[in-house]
Formats: sequence, C-alpha cells, structure tokens
Amino acid sequence: MKVAVINFSGNVGKSTVARHLLAPRLNNAEVIPVESINSDGTDETAIRGKQFGELQEYLQTLDDAVIDIGASNVEDFVKLMKQYKGSHEDFDYFVIPTVPKNKQMRDTISTIDALAEIGVPAKKIRLVFNMLEIDDVPERVFAGLFEYHTASKSFTLRPEAVIHVNDIYGKLKGAEQGIKDILNDPTDYKEKIKTAKDADEKLHFAQMVGIKRLAAGVTEELDAVFKTLFK
Repeated sequence: MKVAVINFSGNVGKSTVARHLLAPRLNNAEVIPVESINSDGTDETAIRGKQFGELQEYLQTLDDAVIDIGASNVEDFVKLMKQYKGSHEDFDYFVIPTVPKNKQMRDTISTIDALAEIGVPAKKIRLVFNMLEIDDVPERVFAGLFEYHTASKSFTLRPEAVIHVNDIYGKLKGAEQGIKDILNDPTDYKEKIKTAKDADEKLHFAQMVGIKRLAAGVTEELDAVFKTLFK
C-alpha cells in the first residue's frame, strides 16, 4: 500500500501519523519525507518537477511506502500531480491529519477540495482526527468537517479514526526509536533502577519505564485507528 500524508496546514501531526501510525502497520514501509531542504542544508522554496518525477519513478519500485509531504510543499505537490496526469493513481490513499483548530480545519477542507479537483475519489481521501483530549467528541470538536462531509461527500470520514493527546509523541520527537522499537525493547528497566550507579541513571531508567507504559497504551489506540481508517 502507498499512502500520502498531506494537509495544507502545518502542526497537524503529519510526521506522527506517517511514522507512528502508518509505517509500522504497512510492513515497516519506508517513510519518504517531501521537504523544502536542499542537499546543502539551505531552504528550497518548492519541490521541483524533476524531484517529483524521480519520486514517481521510485514509488513504482516499492510495494509499501508512506509519503510525508511537508506543509510548505503541498501546494506544489498538488500542482505537479496535475502536470503528471494520472500520478495521483499511484497512491492507494491520501490521509489527511487534522486538529481542533479553526485554521487547520479550514486548511483541511482546502486540501480535500484540491485532491477532489484533480480526480482523487472520496474513497481514497481519509481523515485522521489528531490531538484530541481524551474527553473530547469528534462530532462536536470537528463539527464543521462533519457538516462539510454531509454536504460534499468528497472524502471518507470515520469518527473512530481518532488519535488522542499523549505525552509519548513529544518524548519521541526527533528520536530514532519508534513506538514499536520501545515495545520490543527487552530491557528490564525496573531491575536497572535497582542497580543504577547514581540518581541521574535511576531517573533515566524510571523514565524508560514510563515511556514503555505509554507505548503499550498508545499502540492499542493506533492499532484501532489503522483498522478503522482502512476498513
């Protein structure tokens, strides 16, 4: 399966969805970031046509992939899909993470419209409700998106596709380890605490106990989200 994670807005958790929700459940699929960065480290203003062409070629060689499209590149990515007619068909799904903020919800609708305009069918456009507090209800917090779905029917909406606020995402930001790696870590950190040399080492091992507990809880949620998202 090949999935593009996309939204005109930043700060909606695209990388979290790509790295922690999708890739581990797609045979540890490669996550391909599309970002405005040159090889020399300087900012690039747009993804170039050549780069997009190379991406399309590379995708043909993969069975599973997750494309994480940076917010500054989404507009150009959509334009290039128009130029490379039919290129959107290389993706099985377009997953749009969204959060309960007015600007991001407006940008989510713009993203849906842009994809629909180039011919992406509703069944391929899937929303993920991200960063909800545990007592929030999607139908209330995202009322505008539910109303838009009723009016347009241009995307697939599943109220159960919810990722709640969880400390683990902040703790893993920038880290090489993923949630699956933490769960598969056989280290007995409680035993490590007993044999720690100093207070700092004890604190580190205690933090790892907490992270493993968070990882176990959030994995159950992400498994359920993935299942409902693609059923």
